[in-house]
Amino acid sequence: MKILIVDDDPFICRLMNRQLHALGFTEIALYGRARSAVEHLEREPGTAELIFCDLQMPEMDGVEFIRHLVRLGYRGALVLISGEDERILQSAERLARAERLRVAGTLYKPVSSEQLQRLLQALPEASEERLAPATPYGADELAHGIAAGQLVNHYQPKVDLHSGTVIGVETLARWQHPEDGLVYPDRFIAVAEDHGLVDALMRAVLRRALRDARRWQLQGHTLQLAINVSMDNLVRLDFPEFIEQEASAAGVAPSTLILEVTESRLMKNRQAALDILTRLRLKRVGLSIDDFGTGHSSLTQLRDIPFTELKIDRSFVHGAWRDGALRTILDASLDMARKLGMKTVAEGIEDHDDWNHLRAAGCDIAQGWFIARALPVEQLLTWLHDREIGRASFNPAHHLY
Repeated sequence: MKILIVDDDPFICRLMNRQLHALGFTEIALYGRARSAVEHLEREPGTAELIFCDLQMPEMDGVEFIRHLVRLGYRGALVLISGEDERILQSAERLARAERLRVAGTLYKPVSSEQLQRLLQALPEASEERLAPATPYGADELAHGIAAGQLVNHYQPKVDLHSGTVIGVETLARWQHPEDGLVYPDRFIAVAEDHGLVDALMRAVLRRALRDARRWQLQGHTLQLAINVSMDNLVRLDFPEFIEQEASAAGVAPSTLILEVTESRLMKNRQAALDILTRLRLKRVGLSIDDFGTGHSSLTQLRDIPFTELKIDRSFVHGAWRDGALRTILDASLDMARKLGMKTVAEGIEDHDDWNHLRAAGCDIAQGWFIARALPVEQLLTWLHDREIGRASFNPAHHLY
């Protein structure tokens, strides 16, 4: 791996150089000026696979450096380092992620060898799903893909934090593109929303998920099935009947279903959505407010809609054990959900520290790569089988994929 260290402090550069050499990395370039690093990347694009960058530097600071990485289309991983206030470092990290850079993590000065080793060990998992090029897709191409049955489902396990029991899965749509291979939803959901394809997409995902759920039920696995729906799906008043009929046709009880409601844009028809969601609960379908704390999800929704589950966005989960601001938001969300009689799900649990903190904080359900990634149905069934025959008790460190 070719590594760049960008820091105006010569001591930090030399220290990290020694630490990385001790961990077996030898192709390391040191830059005391961010501008020099930018010039190197302009001359030799694609030569850096990992960049460590300080935030506070004269002439060009780390935020300006991020701008240049975006301009240059940098595809490698980025680690931000700082001795500044941790909120500043977190803001810079969020900016880099919003610009779709592959942020492998953040480090506070002084950087220890142990911190560096942990970050580097987690690097492949942290970046894997961000590697695909951002090829745009047209609405006609997506519509054809849906009609041709090219959408496939992967399922990410959800685990009871206290017993370790697998209680359900979240359905995550993928597009098995005939030329580009497996395409992740961040590259086609917006197209579906902008061109009126959300309903067709959701129906295709739901039908396949119900067939898969029936299959694992017949093999003895009783799991809740969570499926994402957009507010754009909640416009037809017969939607509850559609859900009930599809579940009945597949031989799956409606009470098995949890609809994870994501409001990525403002609600078009509030009265219709309230009508539909209330009637879904009357049919024993569970409702989860997804990505709580982001987008348009709000306290008003919690007040007005009979949600059974509050799903805390990964941006408030991972690292909350060491981040006071995240911990405060997380604890407040858990406390509010408990008082409202709702189950809580933490997504984005990526390491043992996240797991231990959420368990101690009283969260009900865990989801994240520390437990398992989203798996095709065949791999999910194998994963479930291996857990049952090989381990009597849950040890999440043994279940990584």
